[in-house]
Amino acid sequence: MQRDFMIRRLREAKNPGSGFDLLIVGGGASGVGAAVDAASRGHSVALVDRSDFGKGTSSRSTKLVHGGVRYLQQGNVPLVMEALKERGLLRQNAPHLVHDLAFVVPNYAWWEAPFYGIGMKVYDALAGRYGFGPSKNLSTEETVERLPTLETEGLRGGVVYHDGQFDDARLLLDLVQTAAEQGATVANYVSVDGLLVGEDGFLEGVKATDRETGEVLEIAAKVVVNATGAWTDELRQLDNPSAKPRIQPSQGVHVVLPKSFLPGDSAIMVPHTDDGRVLFAIPWLGTVVVGTTDTPIEEVGEEPVPFAEEVDFILEHAARYLTKDPSRSDVLSVFAGIRPLVAGVGDEDDTSKISREHTIHVSSTGLLTIAGGKWTTYRKMAEDVVDHAETVGGLEPRDCVTKRLNIHGYHEHAAQFGELAAYGSDAPEVRAALAARPGYEDRVHSDLSLRRGEIAWAATREMARTVDDVLARRTRSLLRNARASIEAAPAVAGFLAEHLGRDDDWVEEQVSSFTAIAEGYCA
Repeated sequence: MQRDFMIRRLREAKNPGSGFDLLIVGGGASGVGAAVDAASRGHSVALVDRSDFGKGTSSRSTKLVHGGVRYLQQGNVPLVMEALKERGLLRQNAPHLVHDLAFVVPNYAWWEAPFYGIGMKVYDALAGRYGFGPSKNLSTEETVERLPTLETEGLRGGVVYHDGQFDDARLLLDLVQTAAEQGATVANYVSVDGLLVGEDGFLEGVKATDRETGEVLEIAAKVVVNATGAWTDELRQLDNPSAKPRIQPSQGVHVVLPKSFLPGDSAIMVPHTDDGRVLFAIPWLGTVVVGTTDTPIEEVGEEPVPFAEEVDFILEHAARYLTKDPSRSDVLSVFAGIRPLVAGVGDEDDTSKISREHTIHVSSTGLLTIAGGKWTTYRKMAEDVVDHAETVGGLEPRDCVTKRLNIHGYHEHAAQFGELAAYGSDAPEVRAALAARPGYEDRVHSDLSLRRGEIAWAATREMARTVDDVLARRTRSLLRNARASIEAAPAVAGFLAEHLGRDDDWVEEQVSSFTAIAEGYCA
């Protein structure tokens, strides 16, 4: 993907005759999913994001593709069934990034084994042919074998069930590339500053700015889709200043610990924390991710910062179930994401009870807004968005084809590529690129897996424009080790500058900017 080429296509779409069928604002899971769906149906599509693809919520999830055990507890069976089906389709279409993960629910009370055992059998039944594996009850010995660092005092056994795990930012990037391969125009760092309204009162496109050059763009489109997640209300109020807010933002925090705290291949699921949430401890990319919280917040920032009490809450609960109590000095990284929940009457006081189902709204000017939802159901959300867009824009109705559309990087045996497995079918080409020049195989830091050649790949093939793009999303270095990423930032900035044609002032600014971001990931 070449950003200059994409900007040129946006520039050429100034008039309705040369405009797009859909202009999607927002490069997270909802927006990119809609771009893939619409482009694969044959519609002309453009997608822009004022920052990087997945900069917000979509790169800060719990890294799970799941039906939602908690939603089953709440009795929301339709949402669970839909999510389980989509979970199966996602593994089918992106096997290089989505894989099975065994979760163990440890039992410390006599009633927990039969209670959770029955619940997981229901979960299996709802999954049907999309199941990842059967659940079963475990003895105490079997539980400890799977979780050797689990607290054993009072342990009676456990229940194991199966769900999916993935790399959220990497999947999003592959979806961006899938959209581009299907003909979509996609560009990061393009902000929408205004909406273009025709004489009939309906939207005809947007006024945008290329944030790298300052160039103002007028982009014509038959339908404008608002897929801005936590910032949904900003665009809605640009469309209608009197529009009432629909988003009730909630912050979810995750703590990343060394692999030694959970050395096996199984995850821990605690059904009830003190605030009623589910707690996960999950092996992920050589670390352990523990979370999450659900804290209502008033303001939404681009770089949400965990509250001290959220980190303490997670560490305290982790200590109850692990033989070694984790402390702040053990934390490799801590990251926060904003859930763009669609609140209803009476939901303001407890965001954990707000439904994770998505909603679609069409304004009087034709602005189509998608809000809510969850990563697992992104494909179904996208299908609903494009179905509505065809009606709103008077587009030719066409069947959705994404149920069986392989996502960029598709490879059934990507594990053979070792550290490059996340690149999927691109891995052989990445490997060749690493060997192409002296020094490209060198790591940028002894505690990070990132190699210099991967920075070049990210800049030339994956639209990485900043140090943050490389360390936070093209690779997951920042989430895996924040302090090492800060130390690596000067080397990354210098190498990235070579490929983007930037000067020393840019390098200095990038290191300063990234350090400020990364300090928020340090416990």
